[in-house]
Order: sequence, then structure tokens, then C-alpha cells
Amino acid sequence: MKITVIGGTGLIGSKLVNSLRNLGHDVLAASPNSGVNTLTGEGLDKALENVDVVVDVANSPSFADEDVMNFFKTSGENLMTAEKKAGVNHHIALSVVGTDRLQESGYFRAKQVQEEIIKNAGIPYSIVHSTQFFEFVGGIVHSSTVDNKILVSPALIQPIASDDVVKAMTAVTIGEPKNTTVEIGGPDKIKLSDLVKKYTTIMKNTDEVVSKPDATYFGAPLNDATLIPNPDAKLGTIHYDEWISNPENQR
Repeated sequence: MKITVIGGTGLIGSKLVNSLRNLGHDVLAASPNSGVNTLTGEGLDKALENVDVVVDVANSPSFADEDVMNFFKTSGENLMTAEKKAGVNHHIALSVVGTDRLQESGYFRAKQVQEEIIKNAGIPYSIVHSTQFFEFVGGIVHSSTVDNKILVSPALIQPIASDDVVKAMTAVTIGEPKNTTVEIGGPDKIKLSDLVKKYTTIMKNTDEVVSKPDATYFGAPLNDATLIPNPDAKLGTIHYDEWISNPENQR
């Protein structure tokens, strides 16, 4: 198949491109650096010529409410228009478990808009809801730190390794359109505060981790169901403890 991966040079995108190429597919890694800009439309038509499948794993460079909404709405609409013109057979997007439960957050409101654009476009699609990546725990720590205290909820989370995300995304990409949302997650449930403590211990971060039930997650409140995938979710096999013990993952 001929496949274009939007955001093909990022964490998930670069690994997915390699995975699909290893299976013998013709894959274009599309990004602004390669002359493909979904916000402006630059290079889109050429990037989609004779393409069977488009996979969108791009993320907004800014998490500010207005910026992130503009990114996902504009790029989503531009992509759907270009895909219809090119006759793309399958659109796949990577989104987040709990998006519909996190609507107090500007970021997740924007992701919800992106998903609705895909569902209403008339192109066969598959939306993959993933739990948070192991690689993103550092970002959670950074966003939750105030005056040398890391204020995080004790709500449950079920994080997943990017390699497991790529395995699942590869299977969806080479499969038939599902025209629905599928969910993926890691093998273990853990309190977010405990996950952050594991991270800070390994990383020798001396800031105090404070378990705060009313702490928000990028502006949205949490409970034990918010960030947990459905019971029928496909689960990865890589455990956080083994992953974070690898020095290569401690950067």
C-alpha cells in the first residue's frame, strides 16, 4: 500500500513509518520539515497523490487553548478536503482515551472537534484512542510542578509504551477501516501520583510529589475512570517499571 503518515517525523510517527516500511509498504513521512503543512495546506495535494491510507499522528506545537483548537480544526478540515480530492480509502487518527471525559481542558476539546470532523467527512476511518505514553510522564511532571511541589491526582491511569502504540497503529493501518473508535492502553493500572513518584525517583528529581485529589489534568478534573480504557481495549505488553529502568528511556 501507499501510505502517508502526517506527523511522520515525531515520536510515534517516525516509529510507525519504519514499522510500515519494514512490512514492504510505500510510506511518506509528512511534516512541515518535509514541505507538508496541514495548517496552511502546503504540499498536501502532492503528499496524497495515489495514496491509499493516511495516518494522522501530528500534534499541536502549542497547548494554548486557542492555538490547539485552531491546529486540530484547521488541519483536520484541510486533510479531509485533500483526502476526498485524492480519493483516499482510509483515514486513521491517533487520539486519547478519555477525550470525551476531559472536556474542561482546551486541548481535549480540540481533540474532540478533530474526531467529529473525521466522523462527518464521509471517508472510511479508524480512530485509535490511546492512554498516555510512558514518554509523556516527564511532561505531566513539568506541567504539575509549583514551587518545588508536584501536585498530581491519585486517580488511576494506564499508560502505554510508544512501541506498543506503534504495534497497534501498524495493525490498524494495514487493516480494513473500522468506522469507529478503538482503544489501546498499557498492561498496568497505577495511581497517577504513584506513577509520577516512580519517575521522579529514577530521574533523581527531588521535588515533593503531592497526591492531591482535586488536582486537574491539563485543566480537567479526574476520577478513577477518566484515563482508563474500555474493558475491550487492546493492551500492550511493556511494563513501566522495566521501561523506565532502561537508561535510554531516562533522557
